[in-house]
Formats: sequence, C-alpha cells, structure tokens
Amino acid sequence: MRSLSPGQLALLLILVAILLLTGYWALSVWNATDDVAMDKHGWIALILGTVFSLIIGCGLMALMFFSSRSGYDEAADPFRNRKEPPTD
Repeated sequence: MRSLSPGQLALLLILVAILLLTGYWALSVWNATDDVAMDKHGWIALILGTVFSLIIGCGLMALMFFSSRSGYDEAADPFRNRKEPPTD
C-alpha cells in the first residue's frame, strides 16, 4: 500500500472532522426532542415517506441492474471489450 500524500491526508482529516461534527449535531438534535410527541398524522407521513422512498430506491436499483445485464450500458463505457448485446 502506498502512503497518503499531504493533500489526501488533509482531505481525509477534514472529512472525518465533518463526519464527527455531523454526528455530534445529530445527537444533540435527537436529545433536544425527547419530550416532543408525534400525533397520528406525523406517523402516517413518516411511514408513507419511508415506504415510497424504499419503493423508488429499489425500483431504480432494479432498473440499473436490468440495464446493465441487458447490454444497454455498453455504449457508454468505451474501455470495456465490445460485445454484441443479447437479442432476446
């Protein structure tokens, strides 16, 4: 393994600092909302948002894998070996 250059090390330290600050902020916000009650409309919105986000994410991942296996991505990658896409 090669060692990190000073620029890469500085970037890594900055990113770790941002990660730690974000974690601290998330923890402080989580603890600040201990006594806040969410009514049924809030739970419904949370559940619907989660479900639709999962549906969209899974659908896009399925389309990505379908596109990759069907050979549609071959033209976009000039460094791959050229093969004819399947004709099914």
